[in-house]
Amino acid sequence: MNAFSRQRENSRESTNMKPDTTIIGIDPGNTHSAAVVLHHGQISPSHVYLPNEEFLVWLDVAASPSDTIVCEMIASYGMPVGREVFETCVFIGKLIERYPRILRVTRTQVKSTICHSAKAKDSNIRQALLDTYGPPGTKNSRGQTYGLSGDKWAALAVATAYRAGCTLYDPQPGGLSL
Repeated sequence: MNAFSRQRENSRESTNMKPDTTIIGIDPGNTHSAAVVLHHGQISPSHVYLPNEEFLVWLDVAASPSDTIVCEMIASYGMPVGREVFETCVFIGKLIERYPRILRVTRTQVKSTICHSAKAKDSNIRQALLDTYGPPGTKNSRGQTYGLSGDKWAALAVATAYRAGCTLYDPQPGGLSL
């Protein structure tokens, strides 16, 4: 267990866990996007990584009106960005247009919620998620995280952070809201 996981474990009682609902966490991308579904706090086997147009079709089928959809939002870190970031922003806009109830969280909020540090790296987040949901296991003895790879881990982090009560992105000037 790393330092980030210990901090999370020590403060587990103080977290503001959302009631057991279905949460769809999305990691949007410029060409492909990933989603992981948490159902009553358990990872559903219906996690996907699809081209964006196919992803929208999948989400139309997978999401019910009572599901909470949470998407990672692009945030400025003061560094120059390229075409891929702007194309990701366009796709996030398509998601918002199609699903006006979609909630957004920034990567910094995900890191702070899961690892209690905005300086956490992807490896710290992955380890914290493994500490929470267990190891992937094997083909014959699958764990909850079996089959997760790449951007699906980021999608799981988004859903997990929301469930743990992370601060949501506020599109109004001035920042974040609860």
